[in-house]
Amino acid sequence: MIARILATATTEIHIARRNRWVLIAVLLMVVFSLVLAAAGSAPTGALGADRLSVVVASLTSLSVYLVPLVALLMSFDAVAGEVERGTLPLLLTYPVARWEVLAGKFLAHAAILILAISAGYGAAAAVTILADPDALSGLGALATLTWTSALLGATFLGIGYAVSSLARRVSGAAGLAIGLWLGLVVLYDLGLLAAVVADDGGVFTTRVFPIALLANPADAFRLFNLSAAQATSAASGIGGAAHAIAQWQSLVSVLVWPLVALALAALAFRKVEP
Repeated sequence: MIARILATATTEIHIARRNRWVLIAVLLMVVFSLVLAAAGSAPTGALGADRLSVVVASLTSLSVYLVPLVALLMSFDAVAGEVERGTLPLLLTYPVARWEVLAGKFLAHAAILILAISAGYGAAAAVTILADPDALSGLGALATLTWTSALLGATFLGIGYAVSSLARRVSGAAGLAIGLWLGLVVLYDLGLLAAVVADDGGVFTTRVFPIALLANPADAFRLFNLSAAQATSAASGIGGAAHAIAQWQSLVSVLVWPLVALALAALAFRKVEP
């Protein structure tokens, strides 16, 4: 079983390397992280936080947008591409279970994401600590951001596999993946903010709003990391408005969502006809 999963993962890594996904993912994370490290650490004196913790708050906002996007771009054709190229029937003729195929693809894509995340955050931390050695006190918040970013990426990898299995065509899967990214990462928060303004402190703001934030993996990730970094004063909008949500609640959401997404992906993949 393990050998079959590793064989699939090795194949997927070779495909990703040939398609330049490894290089693209690493460069995206490093470049954007360095830009935020240079631009996001200026107001430390006013916030009363160490320089690295403020950079972590900026990196959290970057990760909410970039990590899901990279994960979806890597996974949207994981199944649909196999179907369209006609390689899925051949793959399934081998003595390998469908969940093992999915596990191998996930292992490879998750490894690439973790490499990109570690390279980006590591570069930002190195630059920040070189500029201010006292920033070492924020390494705990950076470590928390790293593993939660990996979980956020795992969530959207699972979502990408589910979309790929349901669409069965690369073009359709690409459209659905971008639509989901826009809906969950961009439009969801805008809708919540509009509803909060319209509600004016009513039932939605006090009861529905916290649940709606925890129901979105991107928002739960943001809330947990801003709280862990103790830099909520550097946040605005959704992140700065959710002081009433306990940290353990956002942590549970961050931990549960990858399992839910991968379970949905496995169910969708089971229905794909070779």
